Amino acid sequence: MEPWSARDENPYLTPSRTRSNRSIWWAALVIAVLAVAIGVYYYYFVSAHMAPPAPVAPPAPTSESGQPAAPPASPAPAIEHPVEAPKAPPGEIVPPLPALADSDPAARDALIGLLGAKSFADFFYPERIILRIVATVDNLPRKSAPARVMPVKPVAGVFATVGTGDDAVISPRNAARYTPYVRMVQAVDVRKLVALYSRFYPLFQRAYRELGYPNKYFNDRLIEAIDDLLAAPELDGPVKLAQPKVLYEFADPDLEGRSAGQKIMLRMGRDNELKVKTKLRALRRALVRGV
Repeated sequence: MEPWSARDENPYLTPSRTRSNRSIWWAALVIAVLAVAIGVYYYYFVSAHMAPPAPVAPPAPTSESGQPAAPPASPAPAIEHPVEAPKAPPGEIVPPLPALADSDPAARDALIGLLGAKSFADFFYPERIILRIVATVDNLPRKSAPARVMPVKPVAGVFATVGTGDDAVISPRNAARYTPYVRMVQAVDVRKLVALYSRFYPLFQRAYRELGYPNKYFNDRLIEAIDDLLAAPELDGPVKLAQPKVLYEFADPDLEGRSAGQKIMLRMGRDNELKVKTKLRALRRALVRGV
């Protein structure tokens, strides 16, 4: 709103004692007319450009002690699949968890104890481990899961195809690229994996909050991601491809519209997919029921 300045330009009138009554009444009439004119001017030209007065705020609620009452707390997020903190064996002291920013050594040691030093070195990135896991779990049910945030290294080799043009399909040899990863997954002890996950869960939840979900529960998102992977179709026979530009796509629009996680399942081949799904079902049961 632009500032307004209303200047009163009315003459300063001083009545004369020598004036007749007629002059006095005439002056009074002039003053009255001027007053009305000023009122009309102010109403239509000044007040119309002024902001309305601010509403008076009601008094803040106070507690019984007379102090301002605390604002109502926001409702806690609904948790569908809670994670219980593991109980330490009698007589054993569990060391406190590190801060999320300092968690790589502890997470690395835990994964090495679960998978072995060679498997960890072959398949995993050693830095920002928990943050990478959380970001990937959150991305898998979406349309894309950027490789730059994944905790595991890309599969070796080049995407193998057979045929060209409309006859292009995924080569049966492509599944071999995923075999080392599938073997690692099959070798994991689910009970030990869930025990480690429960132990480190406060860090997973902290990373999920930092990812931009302060009112959501990471374990619920993990169950969603597992369910999405289990819903991937199990295809028999060659999988047709299209190549509209540089990269290959699934020729079937239904397959191309699937989530990033389901597309990974389809690319690894039916046999590998079934093996991974068997492990995912066991993992889901352990997460829901607890260790």
